Amino acid sequence: MSLPWLLRKENIAHIEGGNLLIGDRRKYPFERTFITCKNVEEIAAALKEMVTQGGGPLQVALTTLRLIADSPMEEIKRSAQLLSLARPTNTTMRRTLSAIVEEIEKSPPQERSNHLLRLIDTIETAYDQDYQAMGSLGASLLKDGDVVLTTCFAEHSFILSLMKAQEGGKRVKVLVPETRPYLQGSRLTAPSLEEIGIEAEIITDAMGAHFMASGEVRHYMTACDVVAMDGTAANKVGTLSNAIAAAYYNIPYTIFALSPDTTLQRGEEIILEERDGSELLSVRGVATTLPTLKGRYPSFDKIDASLITNIVTPRGIFAPSEVGEAYP
Repeated sequence: MSLPWLLRKENIAHIEGGNLLIGDRRKYPFERTFITCKNVEEIAAALKEMVTQGGGPLQVALTTLRLIADSPMEEIKRSAQLLSLARPTNTTMRRTLSAIVEEIEKSPPQERSNHLLRLIDTIETAYDQDYQAMGSLGASLLKDGDVVLTTCFAEHSFILSLMKAQEGGKRVKVLVPETRPYLQGSRLTAPSLEEIGIEAEIITDAMGAHFMASGEVRHYMTACDVVAMDGTAANKVGTLSNAIAAAYYNIPYTIFALSPDTTLQRGEEIILEERDGSELLSVRGVATTLPTLKGRYPSFDKIDASLITNIVTPRGIFAPSEVGEAYP
């Protein structure tokens, strides 16, 4: 089962000539290009500038640690902190880096580099297995003929769910909101689905409720950047309005949570990023309004547990109220 180009590890990030190359999702699908980062500061800046997103920063962070594996312990700790701060809502990356630092600090200095590389290998293998498990679980929730609404780019678990459903003989179609202002839906999700033979139609961000009201949508599915122990989730802005509409029209809403955050007991503790509002005044460099106007850009929505039907994790499918027990 071959993942679409965008999700293959080497196309997310790889090391070349002592530098880190990150797949530039800002230019995809029109260009399959990489940006070259010479140090951790440039890598962190690339994460802030949305060169990659979703699960991409985690893979970038792990590959960065491979790049600096021979560095002193203090430099590894500093780098982990710098990367974590680049995308504060992405707590999976922060927690993974923190666990790695804690583990390798126990190693003798002469063994630290090899220990770090082996640890990253183990972590990447575990995540790959988790993605496959979540894909199988997600596929089990889909029925033949389902039309699925999504939001933004839901990464491995959602894509694998569709691939496994298709392999099982289920026909599915996906409605893909364009996801302003970066158009992740139009540029990342829809081309990836086309690449693997899944029917996809692009809609505007405001059309989700329309298609739910018409009875066309059977399931709403998204990734999430973080889920707290009370079942509250955070995902790309626009997720909340579709979740509210899904609840109103009795349409199940399933989220994929690779690593529920056991350090966050309640949704109130989730940090939501807000980006520069000027990013709303243009699309891919083309102005959409006057430059004198101001924009506001909250990057993420917080979705109350009451709006979520299923949370798919590597440990199983849970109701939001069950997450805290599944991840004590």
